[in-house]
Amino acid sequence: MLANAVSQSLSQLFSPPFRSVLWKSIGLTVAMLIGIWFVAQTLVSALLLPLIGLETWTATAITWLLGTGLVIGMGFLIAPVTSIFAGVFLDDIAEAVEQKHYPGHRPGTALPLTQSMAIAVRFFGLVLIGNLIALLLVLFLGLGIVIFFVLNGYLLGREYFQFAALRHVDEDEAAAIRDRNGIEIFLAGLLIAVVLAIPVVNLLTPLFAGALMTHVFKGIELKSTQSAI
Repeated sequence: MLANAVSQSLSQLFSPPFRSVLWKSIGLTVAMLIGIWFVAQTLVSALLLPLIGLETWTATAITWLLGTGLVIGMGFLIAPVTSIFAGVFLDDIAEAVEQKHYPGHRPGTALPLTQSMAIAVRFFGLVLIGNLIALLLVLFLGLGIVIFFVLNGYLLGREYFQFAALRHVDEDEAAAIRDRNGIEIFLAGLLIAVVLAIPVVNLLTPLFAGALMTHVFKGIELKSTQSAI
């Protein structure tokens, strides 16, 4: 069942609804990071350096060095920040999956904006931690790789499944379903962690994860219905 869910998620990954969410998320991310860069540069140039009282050429060199550092740092923030904006649009992803693959089923209900924002912020934290760990793995190989995938497989699987389930059931029932199907959800989370660990490709993490967990939830729902008959 999981292999089929992965195949269906990948086949829809570059469909118009998914591309729309991706470009909106990346566009908002780039705009925000550019704004942060200009604010940081202005603060350094206008406030910090005059207080230090450095020579003009030294101040200019420090400004350029700090600017370069900010650009490099923001390069690592693109994927985590994109996950915030993509998290707000995850209902669009789930709806596109349900309409294409489960047209005869009762559609899910979009989450309230406040709840979507809360989930998006949690996604940001998880993806940020995952990217920091991935960066450390570049420097220190070993058991860190195992820890990265196990930790992120659990956390990402849990959070993205929670999102997919809450479109159909309340929090208590979502938790109960997650507990009964922990292994399958964890394995799906591991696949999400693999996508997260690949530079550039990790921009697609929220899209792939949202689609995959929608399929996982619907598969569990179908299995429960069949076993009850």
